[in-house]
Amino acid sequence: MADRAMEEEEWEQILDKYRAAGKILIEVRDEALKLVKEGESLLKVAEFVEEGIRAKGGEPAFPCNISRNEEAAHATPSVNDTAVFSADEIVKLDFGVHIDGYIADSAVTVDLSGEHEELVRASEIALNEAIKIIHDGVTTSEIGEVIGNTIKECGYKPVVNLSGHGLLRYNSHAPPTIPNVGHKQGIRLKANDVIAIEPFATDGGGKVVESGNVEIYSLLKEKPVRMREARKLLGAIRKYRGLPFARRWLPQERLNLALRSLNSMGLLRDYPVLKEEDKGLVSQAEHTVIIKEDGCEIITAMKDSG
Repeated sequence: MADRAMEEEEWEQILDKYRAAGKILIEVRDEALKLVKEGESLLKVAEFVEEGIRAKGGEPAFPCNISRNEEAAHATPSVNDTAVFSADEIVKLDFGVHIDGYIADSAVTVDLSGEHEELVRASEIALNEAIKIIHDGVTTSEIGEVIGNTIKECGYKPVVNLSGHGLLRYNSHAPPTIPNVGHKQGIRLKANDVIAIEPFATDGGGKVVESGNVEIYSLLKEKPVRMREARKLLGAIRKYRGLPFARRWLPQERLNLALRSLNSMGLLRDYPVLKEEDKGLVSQAEHTVIIKEDGCEIITAMKDSG
């Protein structure tokens, strides 16, 4: 019994780190959303998010994603990016916070045009409906079916090749996959699992494809490296412990050469920007939840949602 009590106490301490990460995320998100407006710099917003996380005692779990219009994921500003928000854009702000490797992840969509609120609401409603059915024993297929059906009922298509995911220590996309459509087979979730539910809705065809632009990488593995620049880069990215990092976070001297070298050796994973294949607009909503016996705890809830 003593060992079990100790295990429960240790697990509760871990869950408190997830909660602390969620608290930081909520605070930074509330402030960052005020900056998402016409004429504002994307780079300024991304740096505001990442620096704000660090100032509050956390670390970014991955680079701040700012995806616009048909972009769905993996878009983050470059080191000298001059892009600014336009009045006709639909903007997805997606970022994560970790405390000692324990991650909270959330995303929200802002419609700067004021013309696509129903699309924004489709992903939000799907997220809320999915959260309603979560409990110890629910399957990932059941969650996906609710998400997909809800988005369709709103008049849009779910993005079938994007999904939610588990969150483990220093692993921002861990098993299980939380689909955005129903599947015949699913994984049964259990109490204290931590997952990110992440509906994507579109007025396009419902699939994303990779574009050529890459600003985000992660370290897959290590092995001896001869090139001096590559060794230096490897030393700079070890601290991320396998979590994704941005090109703009790195020493810029001969960076492209060093990245190519590590990539050619199979040491890096790159994350091309994902775009809707028919150039349809995409909305996204995401929360991190802890599974409970009879429901779930939302650790990234908007302040006005309780």
